[in-house]
Parts: sequence; C-alpha cells; structure tokens
Amino acid sequence: MLSFRSFQEKGFLFNNAYIYANKEERKAINKKPWYRQSAIVFCLLSIAFIMAGLDMIFDKQVFRILEFSIIIGAVLYAIISSVVIIKNTK
Repeated sequence: MLSFRSFQEKGFLFNNAYIYANKEERKAINKKPWYRQSAIVFCLLSIAFIMAGLDMIFDKQVFRILEFSIIIGAVLYAIISSVVIIKNTK
C-alpha cells in the first residue's frame, strides 16, 4: 500500500532527502523523483518479504537467495538513484 501511494505521489514522502530537509528546502524540492525512488524501493522490499514468507512456508533455498538478492538490489538502487537524482538537480 505504501508503494502504491508513493507511485501516486500522495501522502508523506518517506525519503531521507525530504525528511532531513528544512522547511525552505522542502518547499523548493522536486518531489517527483524522490517519490518514484521510494515507491520502487518499497515495492522491492515487499517482494523480498513475500520471498521470506515463501521461504518459511516451503523451506526452499531458492526463496532465500531471491530474498537476499532483491534486498541487495534495493539497497544498490537506492544509492545509485540518489546519486543520479542529486546530480540531475544541480
């Protein structure tokens, strides 16, 4: 649900760039790329949690491998996309 709300650009922006910005910076910031980044990361994390649940149910190592791969991918995506967003705004 949080991912869908972020894709719609509604609700609170759960992103460190927005959370740690002061009031003036929050008004001036372009929220669209930050909403998109948050939405994609939340979507990837929800898929990782589904893989964790399937791993608990079926006890197959393939779900565990997928879970950790998705988490690593989400972290890498968050870092790389943050750098790209900051680079494009300057």
